[in-house]
Amino acid sequence: MAGMWFEDFEIGQVVAHAITRTVTEADNVLFTTLTMNPQPLHLDQQFAAKTEFGERLVNSLFTLGLVVGLSVHELTLGTTVANLGFGSIAFPTPVRHGDTIRAESEVLSLRPSASRPGQGIVEFEHRGFNQHDEVVVVARRSALMHGRPASA
Repeated sequence: MAGMWFEDFEIGQVVAHAITRTVTEADNVLFTTLTMNPQPLHLDQQFAAKTEFGERLVNSLFTLGLVVGLSVHELTLGTTVANLGFGSIAFPTPVRHGDTIRAESEVLSLRPSASRPGQGIVEFEHRGFNQHDEVVVVARRSALMHGRPASA
């Protein structure tokens, strides 16, 4: 079990996640087509070349999923009950093919569940950065977490 129990979290705690990931063209094209997103900015180099970006950009929902995924090992692996939802999500800098993404997460709030004894709700702010330390995504997420079992 690598994740943290509800009682292990502290407000203001920041976790720098160990795993990083370089995003490939294949990642972007596969994710975009699997999710039925026909946006030419992700799929059509000729179209994208005429935009202010000059090239295809990585689908922002892939970026969001990647950054949350990078957080799983240290935070929620085997200790989460459910993802409850996302609050604000922002993409200040686009991700391009070949960018290497790293992530960190901050604990914003904690509260024991009123309806589920032994569980609690943690609000995280996940932040993703590219290899130039530019912020590529900031997302607030609430997760229902298991409390520490008596056997742990």
